Amino acid sequence: MNRSVDRLLQLLAEKGTRQYGEEKVSQCEHALQSAALAEHEGAAGTLVVAALLHDIGHLLYDGERPAARGIDDRHEELGAAYLAQAFGPAVAEPVRLHVPAKRYLCATDPGYFGRLSAASVRSLELQGGPFTVPDASAFLALPYADDALRVRRWDDFAKIPGHRSPDLQHYRTALLAASID
Repeated sequence: MNRSVDRLLQLLAEKGTRQYGEEKVSQCEHALQSAALAEHEGAAGTLVVAALLHDIGHLLYDGERPAARGIDDRHEELGAAYLAQAFGPAVAEPVRLHVPAKRYLCATDPGYFGRLSAASVRSLELQGGPFTVPDASAFLALPYADDALRVRRWDDFAKIPGHRSPDLQHYRTALLAASID
């Protein structure tokens, strides 16, 4: 039995019922859809876990819908710090970098911005907007940047109302295997 895994599953089950920002899915539905996309692509277990937990920082934040109030809650930093001790960098770093990955893609992929949801466009503004060319180069040189880009793409596609995904318990084994505590 792993307390960190149990706490995360409980957090997703309890607070994950909240709406995911302005999207038409809950936080938990979004997490499950992201993990299912990672799993479908055959991603490593740690990356499936990162996809599942990439927005856990939103659930750790005490306020409701900070982006709607014009506040960047830095959920990626909060989530990564929370996950680092239980899972290490293979999970925590893609989580920490999934927002910079959006900024990178907006700067380097001409069609990417046009595919963002309205809520994601609003949060991008709060997060600093697209990277400059030097910032994009610096991002790409970071360890786990490629993994963060994969998490970001799954994040973007994991907003389908009513989509059926495996439940939280389906990912328990992957969470336990990725755990370092």
